[in-house]
Amino acid sequence: MLVTREKTEQSQAWLTIEMTPEEVQDALGASYKRLVKQVKVPGFRKGKAPRAILERHLRKESLLDDAIDNMLPEAYRKAIEEQSLEPIAQPEIEIVQNDPLIFKAVVPLPPTVELGDYHSLKLTLDEVKIDENEVASVLEQLRHQKAVWQPVERAVEVGDLVVMDIESHLGDKPFLGRKGMQYQVLEDSPFPAPGFSHELVGTTSEQEKEFTLKYPEDDSRGELAGKEVSFKVRICEIKEEILPELDDALAKEADPEVTGLEPLRDKITLELKNRAEQRAREDFETRVCDEVVSQSKVEFPPVMVAVEIDRIIDEQLRRWQQELDTYLGMINKTEQELRDEIKPVAEKRVSRSLALAEVAKKEEIVAGDEDINAEIENLTKGESESQDKLNELFNNPGIRRQVEQMLVTRKTLARLTEIAQGTSETTGTE
Repeated sequence: MLVTREKTEQSQAWLTIEMTPEEVQDALGASYKRLVKQVKVPGFRKGKAPRAILERHLRKESLLDDAIDNMLPEAYRKAIEEQSLEPIAQPEIEIVQNDPLIFKAVVPLPPTVELGDYHSLKLTLDEVKIDENEVASVLEQLRHQKAVWQPVERAVEVGDLVVMDIESHLGDKPFLGRKGMQYQVLEDSPFPAPGFSHELVGTTSEQEKEFTLKYPEDDSRGELAGKEVSFKVRICEIKEEILPELDDALAKEADPEVTGLEPLRDKITLELKNRAEQRAREDFETRVCDEVVSQSKVEFPPVMVAVEIDRIIDEQLRRWQQELDTYLGMINKTEQELRDEIKPVAEKRVSRSLALAEVAKKEEIVAGDEDINAEIENLTKGESESQDKLNELFNNPGIRRQVEQMLVTRKTLARLTEIAQGTSETTGTE
C-alpha cells in the first residue's frame, strides 16, 4: 500500500492511497470465502462453487465491490496511522481507479486556533437610557388589554372589531371559510391577505361585499405568492374599542402590588431598564467575542459547519414543531437552499465557540462539580419531576458535559468583558 499526502489545508488532509495487486487479490480471496458460503449457485452445494463460477454468477464487479468494501476501512486505518493523523470525524472517500485500486480520502482534522492579543481589547458598554415614550407605550398597551368592545351603529373604521361571515376561494378551491369570525381591522394587516382590512373600512352592519386580492410575488408563503383569492364577506356586527382612563384604579387592577399610577410607572421603568441592560450586556459580549475572533486565526474542517447547520435546523424545527419536509414547504425552500442560507451563521458560531474554548484553556477557566450541581439545581428549580428523575439528570454524563460547557462559556465571556472594560485585576496567562 502506497500512501501520499497531497495537501493539508482547512484542517483537512487529502490522502491518495494505492493498493498493491497482492493486497487486492488477498481481499478478493477473502470475499470469495465469505460469499461462497452465503450464495446459492445452481449445480453446486452452498460453499462448494469454484471462484470462477461464483464470479460469473455474481459478476466479477460484485466480488470486487465486496472486497473493496471490506478492504477500505483497514487500509484507511493504516494510512492515517502512517501519516500520524488524528481525525475528528469520518472521512470522505472516493475510489478513483480500479486497476490498480486507488482511492482518495479527505480526512477532517482537529481545528486550530491562534489567539490574538485579546488582553489589549478595549470596548465600551453602551449606556442604557429609558425614554418616557417607551414607558408610555407600555401603559398604552395596558389600556388596550383592559379595554371593552362596545357595539356601534356606524360604518367600519380602522381599529374596530368586526364579527363577520367569510367565504373565499383560491382558484376553484375553498380557501378560508368561517361563520361569526372576529377580526380586528388594523392598518397594513397581512391576514388573511394584504389589503383585506382596507376592503372592510366603510362597510356597514349586514352589508355583503365581494372583492379579489392578490398576494405579493415575494410572499413568504410560497404557495400563495402571486396568487389571487376571491373573498365574500358579510358584516354581522361592528364593535368599537373603549379604552379605560389611565389612572390609579387601572394601575391597581393591572398590578395589585402597586398603590397607584406613579408606582406602576416606576415599576415599568425599572423593568424596561433591566431588560435593556440585559440586552446591552448580551450585545457587548457579542462584540467582545467578535473582536476576539477577528484578531485570531481560526481554522476548522467543513464537517464542523455541517454539524452546526444540522443543530440550527433542529432548533428551528423544534421551535415551529414541524417535520423537515413540512417546514421546507412553509418557507418555500429546498433543503440545500436552507443549508446554504444558514451556513454563514453556522460558520460564525463555530468560530466563536472555538475561540472561546481556547481563551478558556489559556485562562485556565473551569467549572467544578459544585458549579455544575448548583446550575442543574437552578435549571430544575420549580420542576415537578420526581427526585429519582432529578437524580438521573444530576448523574447523566451527557447533561453534565453540556452544563459544564455552558458554565465555562459563561465564565469565559465574563472574563473577556472584564478585560475589554478594563476592570480585570489580573493580566491572564501570557
